[in-house]
Amino acid sequence: MANDPASGSSGSLKAWPHGTGKAQPTSAERELELRAYLRDYTALIAATPHPSLLVDHAWNVLAANPAYESLFREVREVAAAMPGENLLRFVLFHPDAGRVLREHETGWCLPLLAQFSAALDAYGQDATLRDIREEIARDPLMNAAYQQGLPRWMHSVGPAALDHDGAVRSLRHPDPAWGTTTCRIVTDTPGTLRERGLTRLTLILHARSDAADRLREETTARPTASTPPLLRVVPPRA
Repeated sequence: MANDPASGSSGSLKAWPHGTGKAQPTSAERELELRAYLRDYTALIAATPHPSLLVDHAWNVLAANPAYESLFREVREVAAAMPGENLLRFVLFHPDAGRVLREHETGWCLPLLAQFSAALDAYGQDATLRDIREEIARDPLMNAAYQQGLPRWMHSVGPAALDHDGAVRSLRHPDPAWGTTTCRIVTDTPGTLRERGLTRLTLILHARSDAADRLREETTARPTASTPPLLRVVPPRA
């Protein structure tokens, strides 16, 4: 499993809720209570049968369950682009991302680039986000996709470009029992985590017998405007 978020994460703690009429807990007490909460929430993620993870505002993976690790168990080791470290870096920069995440450009890259753009507006000084932006800029095709292709895609998709909850995506699971199938992205983040800038993502895997019907429903709901190929995956670092 990835890092235990109870070990601490960046950013200041929000005021911890307390009962009416009770003395407000001290800062140290709130910190201890938050750590305990995060330990228990990590246990909840671990017990989920579908791939599930907890990320911060820069897509650093703070916790991931065995089902998530199993989904990406066959990807090669690439420095700073592993799915258990940073989900955005994996989607954009790992050469094996397209093997697992089908319809890689329109289903995964462009939606995450849209959220990345919004995160830059909100956390412009974040070191991880700035590093990713610089890495995108160093690749001419990726940078053109970000600056030119992404606005066109966001215009065609509309508000759904930034809210992926409920979206159906295609993937290829290394376990033959799942194989080539679809998943529904579910973002189920309690207020305690949202205040901390964290987000939980779960990929609800569909049995292959259901995948075709679910993908057909999703495709029917998409805009009819076609999106030309806009992205390429950069090669692994030397």
